[in-house]
Amino acid sequence: MRNYTAMGLIFANMHDDAVPECTAIRSMGSLPFGGRYRLVDFVLSNMVNAGISKVGVITKSNYQSMMDHLGSGKAWDLSRKNEGLFFLPPRTSDDAAYQGRIRSLADVMAFLRRSKEELVILSDCHMVTSMDYGALVQRHIETDADVTVAYRRGTVPTLTDIPILRTDAKDRVTDMLIGRVNDAEECYGIGVYVMRKDWLIQTVNEAVARNLYHFERDILQSHLQEIAVYGYEVESLVMPIYSLSSYYAANVALLDDAVRAQLFPSRRPVYTKVRDCAPVQYGLHAQVTDSLVADGAKIDGTVKNSIIFRGVNIGRDTLIENCVIMQDVTVADRCSLTCVVADKNAVFREGRTLQGFDTYPVYIAKNAIV
Repeated sequence: MRNYTAMGLIFANMHDDAVPECTAIRSMGSLPFGGRYRLVDFVLSNMVNAGISKVGVITKSNYQSMMDHLGSGKAWDLSRKNEGLFFLPPRTSDDAAYQGRIRSLADVMAFLRRSKEELVILSDCHMVTSMDYGALVQRHIETDADVTVAYRRGTVPTLTDIPILRTDAKDRVTDMLIGRVNDAEECYGIGVYVMRKDWLIQTVNEAVARNLYHFERDILQSHLQEIAVYGYEVESLVMPIYSLSSYYAANVALLDDAVRAQLFPSRRPVYTKVRDCAPVQYGLHAQVTDSLVADGAKIDGTVKNSIIFRGVNIGRDTLIENCVIMQDVTVADRCSLTCVVADKNAVFREGRTLQGFDTYPVYIAKNAIV
């Protein structure tokens, strides 16, 4: 059902520096995940499942792969004459101008003013989750909040600007810390906010006039006593991506049936770009156990506890164990890979052996030849 109340804004490049190995050539939102998805798919699908049909994707740099993946938005039913999917590229290539969320919002002010929706959902792409955005919006309306912050209770990820919330019995935020403080379990924001569009426009304009560009620190933390900020606890599964090891662990976690059931509930499907491929081809010597293998792959070796993306080619007498092998990677005969994250189009020549550890996987860059 069409949600006439809210529109969405996705920050595709927020937290790019958390996984610099993978985001040197792409945005955080276009980072491949789970065999056939990108991180932006989960955010965009959550919005579409809540009936939101106007979504703007705010980009900063390296957004070619994002544009190629999303296209016109047809896979998410956002290819429309009215509303739909909008790309909002930067006005400048100067990275210094995009150190905060406020500057990005200031650059898309015309887009906000033209929108008819009353509410805006701001979302980053570094948290893999299937959450009910409809319930989030409803909670925001019921509490009459200025800002509603989605949060998760648990060990705080090691992100420099992650907000840690302290709330009262009614979930109103009474205190906010910026950045990880200790190893104790806390309520930390997952980068999803709901607010009135008119409030956002006024706040952004005032912040720019005062040379303030950090949304969490300069707006929320500094004005907690003046504005009504409420929390919304996300009880569904949340897997934060804040390092290469956390990205690896989140992918490998998909091998657990319970994790997949929470991340891909039937009532909230996750949509992605359709790529028509042949089914997986298993050779006479193939042995595959406890793995996720996407269509288009060709396997003639042994694969254990691994995530194999589309179009991967694995040669004979090759062992792939506890690995994440991205799209169109070629692994020749008699190779042995353990705890390896191989980016797109990488090539492993015959007889290569690489071994990492689950807390320190070996990363092979896109287009690399080993």
